[in-house]
Amino acid sequence: MTTDTHDINEIKRRMAGALQVLKTELSGLRTGRASAHLLDPVHVDAYGAQMPIVQVATVSVPEPRMISVSVWDKSLVHAVEKAITNANLGLNPQTEGQTIRLRIPELNEDRRKELVKVAHKYGEAARVAVRHVRRDALDVIKRQEKDHKISEDDHERLSAEIQKVTDQMIHDVDQTLSSKEKEILTV
Repeated sequence: MTTDTHDINEIKRRMAGALQVLKTELSGLRTGRASAHLLDPVHVDAYGAQMPIVQVATVSVPEPRMISVSVWDKSLVHAVEKAITNANLGLNPQTEGQTIRLRIPELNEDRRKELVKVAHKYGEAARVAVRHVRRDALDVIKRQEKDHKISEDDHERLSAEIQKVTDQMIHDVDQTLSSKEKEILTV
C-alpha cells in the first residue's frame, strides 16, 4: 500500500473545492451592503452565449448602498439589464446611457428569511458535493479490495479516514453557513 496519503490529500482537495464554491456563492448573497460580488451569478445573453456580467461590463461600488455597472458595448445594455432583473436578486436596474445603477434597498424581514433559505440551499448543495466525493473514494477502495490490491484491514482503515475527512468538511460547511446566516439576519 503506497498511495494512501496521496489519495486522502486528493479527497481533501476535492472536498475543499465544494466548500470554496459554497463560499463564492454565499459572497453573492446580499446582506444590505453593496458588493460587486453580488452580481457574480448573473450571466448575460451576449454574442450568442451566456457570459458572466464581468466579461461585458465593469462592476463597481461607488457608494455603500449602490452598485454601478458600466456596459462596454452599447448594444448589450438591454441584455445586461434583463439578466440582472431575471437573476431575482431583488434589485431594480436604473439605466442612464451605458451605465446601470442598482440601489441596494434595506432588507425587510421577509427578504432576510428568503436569503437564509437560499443560503441553506447552497449549503445543502455543498454537503451533497462532499458526500459525492466520499462515495467516489469509497468506491475506489472497494474496487481495490475486490482486486486484491489492498487488504480488508486497509479498506476499513481508509474508509474510517475518509469518513473522518467527510465529517470535518461537513462541519466546515455548516460553520460557513451559520456565520452567513447570522450576517444576513443581523445587518
